[in-house]
Amino acid sequence: MTLAGLAAQDDPPFRVVISDQSDGAPAAQSPPVAAMTRVLQAQGRRVEILRHEPRRGMAEQRQFLLDQARAPAVLYLDDDVWLEPGALATLSEALHELGCGFVGMAVQGLSYLGDVRPDEHVAFQPWNGPVRPERVRRDSPAYERWRLHNAANLVHIAASADLGAGRWIPYRVAWIGGCVLYRRAALTACGGYDFWPRLPSDHAGEDVAAQWRVMERFGGAGLIPSGAVHLESPTTLPSRRIDAPDLLF
Repeated sequence: MTLAGLAAQDDPPFRVVISDQSDGAPAAQSPPVAAMTRVLQAQGRRVEILRHEPRRGMAEQRQFLLDQARAPAVLYLDDDVWLEPGALATLSEALHELGCGFVGMAVQGLSYLGDVRPDEHVAFQPWNGPVRPERVRRDSPAYERWRLHNAANLVHIAASADLGAGRWIPYRVAWIGGCVLYRRAALTACGGYDFWPRLPSDHAGEDVAAQWRVMERFGGAGLIPSGAVHLESPTTLPSRRIDAPDLLF
């Protein structure tokens, strides 16, 4: 599903790198993965599927992927996310125009379309003017923005904003999970995920830690409307006894 979403993107040109830690047979042997890989290659896009073992946790997994990157921008797209057509172009355009460290589309669970939560919408704050560096921690008011990314909140917020076709609004975030486009130079300048040796393999929150470091130096923003749909499949990380920000900050 994730590869199908990428195959539906147009500009900008991109290369796909998959870090495979799946159980059992390699992901490349799965017929759907093989089929969508062929589609991407037929479109002229390079696809690399790299078997990466042993598992050392998500921070090490993300650092491994960062080490493979060569383009000026790096999209971290989790394998339970489908991108609607045009999403990559919007992310790229926003990153260029805003000039910050990252932009992202928080994943939306569309099974929650009928679950409107106005009390969680109040944390929405558009960026008016340039995106500036800011410090976020658990004890800061900015941390409460995490509620924006529950359920299908951004779908409802975008609907009330009455955006025209092709328009987008940047907003302030606590962090973004699942679909984040970084300026690679900004992410590497902040160390990427180099903190991974300090974490046990069953940690969570590695994206929070990396994004907080980038936000402090370069700023970051979410985008509405979000074109990232959460597949709402069972998590592959059921044990999350350590939250990376609690240990690192």
